[in-house]
Amino acid sequence: MNWHRLIEVVRLEGLQLTAQHLELVGISLSIAIAVAIPVGILVTRPPFNKWSLQILAFLNTAQGVPSLAVVAIFLPIMGIGRVPSLFALTIYALLPIARNVIAGIEGVDPDVLEAARGMGMSRGRVLTRIELPLALPVIIAGVQTSAVLTVGTATLAHLIAGGGLGRLIFSGISMHRPDYIIAGSLMTAALAILIDQVIGLIHRWISARYSG
Repeated sequence: MNWHRLIEVVRLEGLQLTAQHLELVGISLSIAIAVAIPVGILVTRPPFNKWSLQILAFLNTAQGVPSLAVVAIFLPIMGIGRVPSLFALTIYALLPIARNVIAGIEGVDPDVLEAARGMGMSRGRVLTRIELPLALPVIIAGVQTSAVLTVGTATLAHLIAGGGLGRLIFSGISMHRPDYIIAGSLMTAALAILIDQVIGLIHRWISARYSG
């Protein structure tokens, strides 16, 4: 392995592609959070809560669908480019967040909810003052899982002209350039670890705050 060539690849292309990759992850994850939290809350409210177990089972099953298949599903519908890439990534990022929103809210102690209602709290206040704060550590854990998955899945965006670090990996495969493949893989892994650690710190801080 020529380390000089590897460093050159990172210097010339790596930083720009990392910025593209972060943009893909940031936008899709932000949209996923904005959609998944209201949807998750809705599923825990009547009359939808009757099917919450079935919906959770579906989300768990859907999470097992290969990420490449998710990209392939939207390819004939939306074509290629940045927007289809973001759409596919957002759909994939939604699943663990929505699952954890439902699990977190349903995991709140019923006695705590009963006490809150006994104090005269409305449903809205119970949700915002009791359920969401207590479910927040579980929700953040879902965001953490989703973020790491999205960093890896975003490498596939290159296959539909979406940009990102996948360009290094797939260009390396097509041109038989192991330095490109290694550079792209290492930078993707480093990005996933960094994001996981940052969100993990937030998760631990929130868990300590609400468990105390």
